[in-house]
Amino acid sequence: MAVAIREIQIPLLALVLLGACAAKLARTVRTRSVNAGLGPTELFPRRLRRLAAIAICCTELALAPALILTAGRFGSHERGDAVRLATAVLFLIALCGLVELREHRPDLGCGCFGDLSVKPVGIRSIARAGLLAVAALVTIGLPPLHLPPPGARAATGLGIMVGELLLLALLSPEAGEALMRLGYTEPCELREFTAKRALTALHRSRLWRKQSALVTGEPADMWRELCWWYLVYPASGQAPGTSLVFAVQVKQHRPAIRSALAGPEPPSWPGQPVPDAGEVAPVMRSAAF
Repeated sequence: MAVAIREIQIPLLALVLLGACAAKLARTVRTRSVNAGLGPTELFPRRLRRLAAIAICCTELALAPALILTAGRFGSHERGDAVRLATAVLFLIALCGLVELREHRPDLGCGCFGDLSVKPVGIRSIARAGLLAVAALVTIGLPPLHLPPPGARAATGLGIMVGELLLLALLSPEAGEALMRLGYTEPCELREFTAKRALTALHRSRLWRKQSALVTGEPADMWRELCWWYLVYPASGQAPGTSLVFAVQVKQHRPAIRSALAGPEPPSWPGQPVPDAGEVAPVMRSAAF
């Protein structure tokens, strides 16, 4: 049982390192800043924070596959122990950094898992770093790993990994934040959706291809109201002052798109009869919203 516990630590540590690196990269892409919200990097002088953030991400990205590659028969005993020792040192440095961060900047999150690490550093985050450091240390000296044969040994290993993952979840404030975000849907009124994206969605739509013959030039006006972007184009083949208005829903995928003709005269859609001017009052009219 003790050997099985030691062997499980290597894939577990690799999984944690890959998850932490992926979360940091996702935050970097979103914020377009390498050192945004990286917790312990705030302890460095400003000119060194970017370099420290890059070093953390690169170290995690290098150690995760190195743990797996040196765990089998293709990795020498010395290389494997060196990688595991480096992993333990990384988590020990993280432990010290979290203690310092809690002491000097108690308002900051640890930044361990990107945007999920928003809560101030607490005992759980520090205990997690210490547990991972111990997990790396106990793997030093292990012989090459082999996949267990189907049966009781494989089930035991799987049970140990599930138990450790649950323990890490209990020690991770990020677990609650992730669950909360999974159950949260941002109101469309607050959703980020630029005018450029609205134009792109409109130009890709079937409605645009169908009615683009009525469009002349660039949008004369465009604005956002709550969950919709409105784009106004001068309409050709209509009475002077008539506009073709498109409404694009603020939605990430397949937004709804509506259109309308608006102007001082009744709208004349292609292929439809034009009503007699005396039947409709000369006020702004719209169709198909």
